[in-house]
Amino acid sequence: MTISVFDLFKVGIGPSSSHTVGPMKAARLFVSRLAENGALPGTAAVRCELFGSLGATGRGHGSVGAVVLGLMGEQPHLVDPVAAEPAVRTVREEGRIPLAGHHEIAFDPGEDIVLHRNKRLDFHSNGMALAAFGPGGERLDRCEYYSVGGGFVLDQDDAVRSAPVEDGTPVPCPFTTGDELLARTRESALPVSGVMLANERARRSEHEIRDGLLRIRSVMRECVDNGTSTGGSLPGGLEVRRRARELRTRLEADQDAAGGPDPMEWVTLYALAVNEENAAGGRVVTAPTNGAAGIVPAVLHYADKFLPGFDDDAAVRFLLTAGAIGLLFKENASISGAEVGCQGEVGSACSMAAGALAEAIGGTPEQVENAAEIGIEHNLGLTCDPVGGLVQIPCIERNAVASVKAVTAARMALRGDGRHHVSLDKAVKTMRETGADMKDKYKETARGGLALNIVEC
Repeated sequence: MTISVFDLFKVGIGPSSSHTVGPMKAARLFVSRLAENGALPGTAAVRCELFGSLGATGRGHGSVGAVVLGLMGEQPHLVDPVAAEPAVRTVREEGRIPLAGHHEIAFDPGEDIVLHRNKRLDFHSNGMALAAFGPGGERLDRCEYYSVGGGFVLDQDDAVRSAPVEDGTPVPCPFTTGDELLARTRESALPVSGVMLANERARRSEHEIRDGLLRIRSVMRECVDNGTSTGGSLPGGLEVRRRARELRTRLEADQDAAGGPDPMEWVTLYALAVNEENAAGGRVVTAPTNGAAGIVPAVLHYADKFLPGFDDDAAVRFLLTAGAIGLLFKENASISGAEVGCQGEVGSACSMAAGALAEAIGGTPEQVENAAEIGIEHNLGLTCDPVGGLVQIPCIERNAVASVKAVTAARMALRGDGRHHVSLDKAVKTMRETGADMKDKYKETARGGLALNIVEC
């Protein structure tokens, strides 16, 4: 197993893990590369080219600003979302940028970051190329990077191998498929979360794992709190109204009424809050992507509010279980909307949340696998067609609907005994094949589906 739960759950800023987090990481990797090979002091100019989905929807997804921040040395999990836009604006206005935070050169984002709407690099739709030049215009270095979903970034050497350099740390319960995961639970008599924890302990102490996951949960909570306390409209030009604050006010007012609000209304609220924060460029957790960032937190909040005895330890197990399921999608299919459509983002997240909730309620590993399978099966074929290239329509509501679907999937699985006709592995394989058959215009290019038809409304 090469993927950790902390690879799947990463703190970053919105609106997109593949279009914002990935490009920021790639740009920072490039300036770090220049520093390491001694080329940074002699760099007089930098040029960045965005291809495929990055080029087609990079403006609406914040890719240009992300590249600027990355070149300045910022990191997605540390950058201040409030200070990010002013920093990018300063670079635009002054026409200069401090590479790696200290080596200042002339730089115009409008000229030096090129978006190729109709070109793509061979390896992946989310491709970008960065080049550095000396005072005489001579090229000092060039490197291609690929943002493959969920904030994962490969460079051109990784692309040759079709994977980053593998973590060779041996783990006690290795698995890359659902069947192998179930086999490990039977051999070890551990739940899914226990198998994942055993493997995580090969890399870090249990204390570090627990603290890290509780930090992830804390960021998720902060995101919900911020989303439910902020009104107005989202940036980008569509003037999409933020609804979470008003919905929270209504639900709290209905608390004293007979029976109170339906629990699913709270799930909807949590998901809307997170994805409105993501669309506004706020701090979120990739789960496993920014575009699907609201589903796991919404179901986790549901468990916290409605499951008796759900404490910090239960939250850790929830996230470990979700991570184990997310690993299967990352290993065997894709979590990139630009590669397989939204089924790879919202579908994967729904599956992760459903399986995690099933274990939290007390399900067996077989019931957890069943819940995860239901979650992805009923998101197969989901397209990625963001209106205006923004992570707003249909993304925000789609997270809310998938969160409710995840709760339903978990409860359906808990009513059964774990036996079912379609395995999780078969559903993941189907998702990968469906993504391969899907036309490119439905893969985060804003060239098909709602992205076009909304104009007619």
